[in-house]
Amino acid sequence: MEDPFLNYFALGLLFFVVIVLVYGIIAIHDIPARIAHARNHPHQDAIHAAGWISLFMLHLLWPFLWIWAMMYQPERGWGFDHKPGEPASPKEAVDQLEELRHRMAEIEARLESGNRSDQSSKEQRRPAIDVPGQLVLNAEEKTPAMKVAASEGHAAPR
Repeated sequence: MEDPFLNYFALGLLFFVVIVLVYGIIAIHDIPARIAHARNHPHQDAIHAAGWISLFMLHLLWPFLWIWAMMYQPERGWGFDHKPGEPASPKEAVDQLEELRHRMAEIEARLESGNRSDQSSKEQRRPAIDVPGQLVLNAEEKTPAMKVAASEGHAAPR
């Protein structure tokens, strides 16, 4: 009645299922460590060790390890959101820097040309108020020309 083949087959099947389950659990617990390794995570060794600890703590830490491994992106660093105003990639940062350098060079060139024209116009000085009632800044004193004109005896318009 008892067939020894079926007993050994059932025992072999039981061992196979237990081995596959153990291997599956270990493989599942190694997923966060593999993610960390693929992303060059700075804490990949800690994530791997915590995965083994989680295995013996009845999977308590595993969801947190998944989040920890997923939070780091090599191109962005930590987190998932891109901060507005910051370049998304190093190439964009270099492009923005070059654009700013070009703009600064243009502004410095304008200032240099303005300083040259100011030096030549000091010799040909014009009156502080060209039209009565118009507010013009006096270049030397950086004060409104109407005040200068009022102090010289000219009437300031109201």
